[in-house]
Amino acid sequence: MPEIKKEEVKSGMTIRVYQKVKEEGKEKTHILEGLVIARKHGKEPGATITLRRIIEGVGVEWILPLYSPKIEKIELLKEGKTRRAKLYYIRKKSQSEIRKKLRSEIRKETQEKQTKEVKEDQEIP
Repeated sequence: MPEIKKEEVKSGMTIRVYQKVKEEGKEKTHILEGLVIARKHGKEPGATITLRRIIEGVGVEWILPLYSPKIEKIELLKEGKTRRAKLYYIRKKSQSEIRKKLRSEIRKETQEKQTKEVKEDQEIP
């Protein structure tokens, strides 16, 4: 994966962030992966990025300070072409996609139950 500079991060990119975390006296590296839906405050020292990822059907967002010394490196996984600076509409889009999946699963379950009931009715006589 190509490593990119912190200044090059834009909304629409799918990136992997390596972040240092201290736990129980040890320093570990957490890997956060997701879609950049916002970049705020430009190139100033307090600039932040918002990463979004769906984990087990739940949308999770991280707001990371871009120039923090805790961020080791950033890798570019996929670069998307966007016409917006802030991709907050992705939140609603992903929710509706999740609802569609749930509806299709519920339909499959009800169809399976109905076919079982029909088979049981046919076996009774």
